[in-house]
Amino acid sequence: MFGLAALRPSFIAAFATALFHLGPSAAADGFDFSPEQPGRIRAERNDAAIAAISPGFKFVTPGKFTVAVSPGGPPLATYATDARTVIGADPDYALAVADSFGLTLELVPIAWIDWPLGLTSGKYDAVISNVGVTEQRKEKFDFSSYRQGLHGFFVRADSAVTSIKEPKDAAGLRIIVGAGTSQERILLKWNDENVVAGLKPLELQYYDDEATSLVALASGRADVIVQPHAQLVFIAARDKNIKRVGTLSAGWPERSDVAITTRKGSGLADALTAATNGLIENGAYAKILDRWHLAEEALPKSETNPPGLPKS
Repeated sequence: MFGLAALRPSFIAAFATALFHLGPSAAADGFDFSPEQPGRIRAERNDAAIAAISPGFKFVTPGKFTVAVSPGGPPLATYATDARTVIGADPDYALAVADSFGLTLELVPIAWIDWPLGLTSGKYDAVISNVGVTEQRKEKFDFSSYRQGLHGFFVRADSAVTSIKEPKDAAGLRIIVGAGTSQERILLKWNDENVVAGLKPLELQYYDDEATSLVALASGRADVIVQPHAQLVFIAARDKNIKRVGTLSAGWPERSDVAITTRKGSGLADALTAATNGLIENGAYAKILDRWHLAEEALPKSETNPPGLPKS
């Protein structure tokens, strides 16, 4: 029988914050959380990308590229040590695109759940906030891909688990995953394959927050944690007590990309795709990903409205 554990012992919740300091000012090797961001990558004006902007498109504020971003956590987007400046890979990428358009970047911090309504109502020109492409979202929005959607398998640094690449590698393991996520959907499919093959089922564990999940992993109550790869890369650099043993495409077995999101038919998507491909060609793209330890999530090229996760 498929094991589903929802373990929330009170002692774990009580000590989670004390054991794992998750604030935006937390230091980690190779990450700069200063508001000044001296290492930010700037880009050159891209006339071809500018020419691809539809003549009917009007920016929210003339002369500015207004972008919504959710400061959900490093390295993608978080607040700097001044608790005001939004920094991270997504803000850096937004800045490079604004440079490509010859515009000033205007970042609008939002709650991630609010981006669809805000974009539809015209509050910002685009969303650059780790939004994955899905076929359902493509009915209402346009997408310009800029990063692979990867999930990471991470274990304790002293774990005997060394590699997870396919369903059989996860057989019998206790895996922490977020409820209702694409990674949960994939792991449920993996479990079905293992059961048919006569292998041990996966045991999925669900927790209320990241801190509690990390304590469960550190204490040996779970074997593996699966989250978006970027988040776990930062945690591994900060805490130095977990290691990666595999990655998984958000659209397994197909690839699923993360993309700049715009209003359907607004006339900006092709220009954003051209801007991204320009950044790939001139090397600024790789420098941005390297700066935030995300080189493995690089795309060879950007596409407008690439294939997305199918409707469930």
